[in-house]
Amino acid sequence: MDILLHICCGPCLIYPFSRLKSQGFKIKGFFYNPNIYPPAEFSKRQESLDILSKDLELNVESPEYRPSDFFQAIDKKENTPERCLSCWWLRLQATAQRAKENGLKLFSTTLLVSPYQDHETLKQLGQKVAEDTGVDFYYEDFRTGFRPAYQEAKQRGLYLQKYCGCKYSIKGKVCQVNEK
Repeated sequence: MDILLHICCGPCLIYPFSRLKSQGFKIKGFFYNPNIYPPAEFSKRQESLDILSKDLELNVESPEYRPSDFFQAIDKKENTPERCLSCWWLRLQATAQRAKENGLKLFSTTLLVSPYQDHETLKQLGQKVAEDTGVDFYYEDFRTGFRPAYQEAKQRGLYLQKYCGCKYSIKGKVCQVNEK
């Protein structure tokens, strides 16, 4: 079955890609991340993904980088959890919509590999987006592959970012809804 996989970055793609592929999915990638700041950071992540996607023979669509989409979505909600929820919603909604436009019945996200994300909330958002768009959300807890994928990314010489991406997370290093 075909699936459109939202990709937040190259390193986070490694495990979900191998896991989905081993299950027989035909994967198409979607690199939509208007949250990434500054533009130079976006470029580094894009270049890293381009290298990896060639190695994996994965077709990845990368819409135009438009940070205004992110700022409009968060609507001055600069603190977590509201900011992160709005950002996840934006990216999941765009992925599901693109899947629908391309006749795909499933979508998912590499955000599900991160131990720093709130999986229950991501799952709920994905299911809500699925209801709204008519495209099913595929949820799997990919976190078991996070550390091995990180090591593989290092071995491959991929760019390893130090924060989730948005300008508000630079100081905090990660984007977490459940701050501890």
